[in-house]
Amino acid sequence: MTKEITGKTKLLGVIGHPVEHSLSPVMHNAAIAQLGLDYIYLPFPIEPQNLEVAIAGFAAVGVVGFSVTIPHKQAIIPLLSEITPLAQTIGAVNTVSRQNNQWVGTNTDIEGFIAPLQTTYKQDWSQKVAVILGNGGAARAVVAGCIQLGFAQIHVVGRNMQKLEEFRNSWSNSSLAEKFQVHQWEELPKLIPQANLLVNTTPIGMYPKVDESPLSVEEIANLPTGAIAYDLIYIPKPTQFLQQAQKQGAIAIDGLEMLVQQGVAALKIWLQQETLPVEVMRQALQNHLGLGK
Repeated sequence: MTKEITGKTKLLGVIGHPVEHSLSPVMHNAAIAQLGLDYIYLPFPIEPQNLEVAIAGFAAVGVVGFSVTIPHKQAIIPLLSEITPLAQTIGAVNTVSRQNNQWVGTNTDIEGFIAPLQTTYKQDWSQKVAVILGNGGAARAVVAGCIQLGFAQIHVVGRNMQKLEEFRNSWSNSSLAEKFQVHQWEELPKLIPQANLLVNTTPIGMYPKVDESPLSVEEIANLPTGAIAYDLIYIPKPTQFLQQAQKQGAIAIDGLEMLVQQGVAALKIWLQQETLPVEVMRQALQNHLGLGK
C-alpha cells in the first residue's frame, strides 16, 4: 500500500549532485514504513552554486533533516550554525538536523564504519594494526574510526606523496595527527604482513570496473590469515579485493554494512528514537540491489 502524503507529512532527504543513484531513500523509507511514521525521505539534486539557497529553502519549508553526499560534504560546513567536534575533526558533514531553528551538522560515517568492528567482529583493537588504502574523504572517517577503536598503529597508504602530506597536515589542528602514519604505495609489502585490519577507501574495483583491485594478487598474498579486509565499496558484492582477501583466509566486510549503519545513526538523530528496524533497512538495500540473502 502506498503511503498517503499530506500537509502533515514531515520531510527528510538527501542532497547531492548527482543524487539519483543514492540508495538512502530505499533504506530510510523502508524504516519509516516499518515504524508507521508520517515521514518521507526524498532525493534532492542540488548543484553546488545552489547549495546556500537550497538550505535556506529547506528551513523555510520545515525540513526535519537531511543526508549530505558528494560534492557538498565540505561546502555545507559554513552554512551550518553548529557542527559536532567529530565532524569538525574529519572536516566533513554527512548528516544535518534542524534543532532550535538552526542547522546542526554531524558525521555518522565513523559510526557506520566502526559498527561491525564493535559488534560482529569485536576484539581488543589496542594491540592491532590497521592499514588504510587511499587518502581521500572516506579515508578520513576510517582514520577517525580506527583512532576511536584505539588501534595500536594506523597506517595510511597513498600513491601521491603531496596528497599524503596534505592529508597528514589537515589534521594538524587536532591531537589526532600523531595517532597515524602516512606511507607511499611502495611500502605496502612491509605493511600488509602486519595488518589485522586492511581497509580499501579507494574507488578501485567499483562497478563498472569490477575486475580491478587496489592490490595485486602478490601484495594481498601476505595478508595474515584471520585479518579483516574491509571494502567501503558495496557494488559488486564481493569486490575483487574482498575475493582475493578471502582466498588468503581473511574475514570480509563490505560497504553495505557501513551504508546501513551510518543511516541508522542519522535516523536516530532525526526521529529522536533509539530503536530502529536495522534488519528491515539492510534487507531493503539487499533486495534493491538484487542481492537477496
